[in-house]
Amino acid sequence: MTKKAIIIIVIGVIIGAIAGYLYYHFVGCASGTCAITSKPLNSTLYGSLMGGLVFNMFVKTEKKQ
Repeated sequence: MTKKAIIIIVIGVIIGAIAGYLYYHFVGCASGTCAITSKPLNSTLYGSLMGGLVFNMFVKTEKKQ
């Protein structure tokens, strides 16, 4: 994995974490029984995981011949 690929994935994790927290803050869960959005830590970790996975799609891999 190249340094550029790691930077792209880390940026995705950071953006995902921010998006996850913002989702918790503005949408959240009124009853408190939602697994992901009931606590800010869960929502932030889930967002960072999803952000890392989404930004991983933009990393180009070299084909071996």
